[in-house]
Amino acid sequence: MEPCYKRVILKISGEALAGENKFGLNEEVLLRIAKEIEEIRTLGVQIAVVVGGGNFWRGRTSKSMDRATADYMGMLATVINAMALQDAFESIDIPTRVQTAIEMREIAEPYIRRKAINQLNNNEVVIFGAGTGNPFFSTDTTAALRAAEIEADIILLAKKVDAVYSEDPEKNPNAIKYDTLTHQEVLEKGLGVMDSTAASLCKDNNIPVHVFGLAQEGNILKAVKGEKIGTMIK
Repeated sequence: MEPCYKRVILKISGEALAGENKFGLNEEVLLRIAKEIEEIRTLGVQIAVVVGGGNFWRGRTSKSMDRATADYMGMLATVINAMALQDAFESIDIPTRVQTAIEMREIAEPYIRRKAINQLNNNEVVIFGAGTGNPFFSTDTTAALRAAEIEADIILLAKKVDAVYSEDPEKNPNAIKYDTLTHQEVLEKGLGVMDSTAASLCKDNNIPVHVFGLAQEGNILKAVKGEKIGTMIK
C-alpha cells in the first residue's frame, strides 16, 4: 500500500517517549520510532516532528508556580526530547535537523519556516522544539501551527492511548471509543485529545488529525498509509 500523504507532522507526546518508565527517556522506544521514521522516509514521505515534554515536566499541574515560568520550563523539556530523537535518528543515518522556537544556537537552529520547508524538500527530518516559543500554548497547538505553516497534509498524533475516547479509558473502562470525529465535535464534546486552541486551528485551516497509540509497533507507518487505526478527525 502506497503512502496517502506527501508531507506529515508527527506529534509525539513526551509521555510516549518514556515508555513504561513513565518518566525520562526509554532508548528502546526512541530507536523503534527512528526505525519507523526511516521506513516512512524511504517511501518518499516528508516528515516533521513536534515533540511534547510531559515525560520531564508538566507546567500546568503546578499549583504554586507562575504559569509563564512553568510553561517556559516545559518548552525546555521539549528540547531535551528533540535532541534525544535527533540522536536516535542519526544513529541509523537519518539526516535530521532540530529547529527551536527559542534560540539556543549551540545545540539547535532557530525556527525559520522557509528553511524548514527546504530541509523537508531535501528529505531531511525536521524536529520542532520549544513549542511555539510562547507560554500559554501547548505543543498540540505547536503541531497545528507548524502544520499550517509548512502546509502539511495531516497531523499524526501519536499518544499513550490508542484512540480518542469519550473519557479517560484508564479511569473509566466503559468510555466510548470514536473511530471518526469532526473538529467541531472535538470542540463541542470537550474531548481531551487536544486543547481547544489546537482543535480550532486545525478546523480553520482544514488540517486532518489522525490519533493513534505509539506503543503498538508499526502504527506510524499504518497511519501514513491511511489504515484504519485509532481515530480520524477531519
